[in-house]
Amino acid sequence: MAANEQTPMDVRTAEEAWTLFDRLPAVRIDEITTGRWRGDELRTGHPFDGVLMASGWYGKQFDGPDSVHPLLFTAGGTVFAVDPRRVPLTLAGRVPLSGVRVARRLLAYVRPALRTHRPAARLRHVEYRGVTSTAMVYDHLPIIDHFRRADERTLLGVMDMRGITQPYFFLLHREND
Repeated sequence: MAANEQTPMDVRTAEEAWTLFDRLPAVRIDEITTGRWRGDELRTGHPFDGVLMASGWYGKQFDGPDSVHPLLFTAGGTVFAVDPRRVPLTLAGRVPLSGVRVARRLLAYVRPALRTHRPAARLRHVEYRGVTSTAMVYDHLPIIDHFRRADERTLLGVMDMRGITQPYFFLLHREND
C-alpha cells in the first residue's frame, strides 16, 4: 500500500471497510496455502465485534485447496482446530462479552468435544463484488469468507453468512514460515 492509502487499522465503519476491501487486489489460492494465519478483528460496529477475540479465536489454517481449518482456537497455550458446527455462531453478538470471556476459561476443558482433525472448509476462486479472489467455503455452514490482499503477509477478509445482514470484517496475518 502506498503511504497515503488507508490501511485496515484506519477503518472504523463498515462503509470504510468496504471502500478498502474493494480497492485491494485479489489473492490466489496458492499464495495463501502456507499453513497458519493469525486472526484479528477489524472493529466496524458489527454485533460480532470483540466476540472472536474474547472467545479465544486464534485464526485459520490453509494447508491446501481442500484442506482448510476455518476456526483455530487457543487454550492453555495449545492451538487447535474446532469443528464449526460445534460453535454456537448464532449466539455471537447476543451474549455479553463478559459471558464469552467466562466461556473462554472453560475452553481447555471442553476442547475434546469441540476439536477436530478433519478439514471443515475449502478454498475456491469466487467472484465477489466484481473481483475474482480466494474465498473459503465452509463445508457444513452457510458461510463464505472472501479475501483480499492487504500486503504480503496480511489478508482482509469479510464473512458472508446467511442471515447476517451486516458485513463482518477480519484480518489474517501469515505466521512466520
